[in-house]
Amino acid sequence: MRIHIYLVRHGQTFFNRYNRLQGWSNSPLTEQGLADADTAADKLADVPFAAAYCSDTTRAEQTARRILDVNEQHGNPRPPLIVDMHFREQFYGYFEGQDMSMAWWAAGAPHGAGTYHAIVERYGLSATRDFLKEADPFHDAESDAQYWERIAGGYALIASNRDLHDGDCVLQISHGNTLLSLMQRFAPEGYDLSRRPANGSVTRMDLDTEQPFAHALSVVSYNE
Repeated sequence: MRIHIYLVRHGQTFFNRYNRLQGWSNSPLTEQGLADADTAADKLADVPFAAAYCSDTTRAEQTARRILDVNEQHGNPRPPLIVDMHFREQFYGYFEGQDMSMAWWAAGAPHGAGTYHAIVERYGLSATRDFLKEADPFHDAESDAQYWERIAGGYALIASNRDLHDGDCVLQISHGNTLLSLMQRFAPEGYDLSRRPANGSVTRMDLDTEQPFAHALSVVSYNE
C-alpha cells in the first residue's frame, strides 16, 4: 500500500526567531508563525486528508489544527489529529534552547569542525547527532541510532493505521532538522539541501507500508 504524505514544517517559533536549538523544548508560534501555518493551510485546502499526525509540541499542534480548520472549511472530512512523541524533532539534551552557533561549536570544535555545516561537510549528517551527544555532559542528546529508531517508529505508526487505504493522503507536521534528515536519507540527487525547509513549507513523500523503513519513503517534492 502506498500512502501520500504531506510533511509541513511548523510555523516560525520564538526559538526559531532567536536562533536557538529547539528539539523537544516547547516554544509557541510567533505572529509570523501563525501566518506560516495559514499559508500552508491555503496550499493544502483542497487535499482530502484521511489521517493527520504531529508531535506533542505546541508548535506542531498549533500548525496542524490551523491547517485542518481550513481543510474542513473547504468541505473535506476532518480526520482526528494523532499526537505522538515519535514525530518530535531531534532531542538536543543539555543543549536544548541554547544558541545554535555555540551548541554546534561545542559539538564540533573538538573534532576540528566548529559549525554545523563544517561537521556535515567533513563527517556527514549522522556525526552532528553523535558529536552533540558526546559533548552533552549528561549524554541525554539523541545519538544518530536513537534518533532514527524513534523516527522509524513514527512511520510504523502510520503504516499500521487500519483506516488508511492505498492512495490516501496523510498530513504530517514535521520539523526543520528532521525534514533535512529525511531528505538526506531518502532523496535522489537533484535537490538543493543547502536550503533549510522554510517554516510552513510543504514536502511530499510517498510511504510504502510494505517496505522496511530503510526503503519505505520516496521523495516527490521538497520545500514548496
